[in-house]
Amino acid sequence: MDYLQAFILAVIEGLTEFLPVSSTGHMVIASSFMGIGDNDFVKLYEVAIQLGAIIAVVVLYWKKFFDFSKWQFYVKLIIAVIPALIFGKLLNDFIDDKLGNPIFIATVLLVGGIILLFIDKLFKKPEISEEVNITNLTAFKIGCFQVLAIVFPGLSRSAATIIGGMQQKLSRQAAAEFSFFLAVPTMFAATGYKLLKGYELLNTENIKLLLFGNFIAFIVAIIAIKSFIGFLSKHGFWMFGWYRIVVGIVILALYFAGVEMNVA
Repeated sequence: MDYLQAFILAVIEGLTEFLPVSSTGHMVIASSFMGIGDNDFVKLYEVAIQLGAIIAVVVLYWKKFFDFSKWQFYVKLIIAVIPALIFGKLLNDFIDDKLGNPIFIATVLLVGGIILLFIDKLFKKPEISEEVNITNLTAFKIGCFQVLAIVFPGLSRSAATIIGGMQQKLSRQAAAEFSFFLAVPTMFAATGYKLLKGYELLNTENIKLLLFGNFIAFIVAIIAIKSFIGFLSKHGFWMFGWYRIVVGIVILALYFAGVEMNVA
């Protein structure tokens, strides 16, 4: 992988990590088309650059993350991340297998897109607009929704947790922001695990690529998060639903047209 390819993947990560469109699906397909999808370091890179996106959330919401007097906030995140940690470990081989299946990813993109078309109509009467009103039990239930994104790569962690939040009567903005908060421990754990597992790949050049990619992902994620909240408050999820449907159809069309997708 060269720096241009690293840049493209980092931009995709920063743009899509916090949108309900599946950053994993986008990066897997992008790396496939660039002919680097089967490279072990690329697979590590696609996970490790999530660290840049994590830092973007912490920077944008630094008052929330560093207000240690409100310890209940940290308790909620710990409770919410537990299901993902358990199932992520148990289903690691299953996840790797599905990440190599473009039909599976495309299908999940399509189904998730259809759900997003109707999500605003399904949950019209939110009762919770602030994180402080989220109970520990509600946080745990949202964390269980996050597991769906682990079981179904291509669903989108953000989509799963936002839908889970709205199902628990959070407003669109509150659900999106809690999804951002929950991303920090979730992606930090995933990144740390991937780096420990693939530490033998971390030579000097690859470390430089990781630093470069995380920086790009950080900058792009800041822009994406701020833009997403504003767009979501005004327009809802329908546009993201149609986008997912189009991407899913394109992937299926390319696959059945014989375009090689080297994602194994």
